[in-house]
Amino acid sequence: MTEHGRRWYDDEAGPLVRLYAMTSGRARPAGSETFDLMTLVHGRTRPERGPVLSPEESEIHRLCSARPRPVADIASDAGLPLAVVRVLLGNLLEAGLVRVSPPVPPAQLPDQRVLKRVIDGLRAL
Repeated sequence: MTEHGRRWYDDEAGPLVRLYAMTSGRARPAGSETFDLMTLVHGRTRPERGPVLSPEESEIHRLCSARPRPVADIASDAGLPLAVVRVLLGNLLEAGLVRVSPPVPPAQLPDQRVLKRVIDGLRAL
């Protein structure tokens, strides 16, 4: 029990951790990298004597190590707010535990008409 009889946990959810506690009070990643929703994050092998990670950072690293994932999927799969995931990804990037690939700009994507013709041609076979 805390002051005035209030509890710092919820019977069903367990202990509650404020979001700013997960990010050390930061609202933005420490580095210069900005994490777009579609930025692909690739996990790197964790060294045996690597940095100590929080449970949330460990989960994000585990998710990215299985296969490259977009930032939006990481936030969804980890069950964390996007802003928190961006800060934690910045920590992992600084530690060298992940690498990022920026999303493909729309101007570099193939023309939809060409793709439709290819699909129609494949169906005709």
